[in-house]
Amino acid sequence: MLQVVLATARPEAWPSFVKALLSDPEVQLQQAASGAAAIEAVRAAPPHLVIIDAHLPDASPPELVQELLMVNALVNTAVVSPLADEEFHEASEGFGILSRLPLEPGAPEAHELLRKLRLVLGEP
Repeated sequence: MLQVVLATARPEAWPSFVKALLSDPEVQLQQAASGAAAIEAVRAAPPHLVIIDAHLPDASPPELVQELLMVNALVNTAVVSPLADEEFHEASEGFGILSRLPLEPGAPEAHELLRKLRLVLGEP
């Protein structure tokens, strides 16, 4: 099973993305409405992936990635960002972020993210 935490305070922005994730029978999705809730989820049961929205009420994505890595250095992260890929890479270099997602990700982004996650985890 792939344990995934989605940290977002705007679940209405994610319907096709969430539907695509959940169409994979191996995915178990937990939603967290804040950075603090995402950190608690990682402490309680380390997931394979934490997806971090750009608009959280209590943390910026880079801050939350740093905090998550202090809780569990092996957690994979994906971050929603308005930056272009190259700008995002420069801004997030050294954080080990698996992927950048657009502000309103859809099914194609969900499928690609799961493909990347499985590659990192060494799964087929």
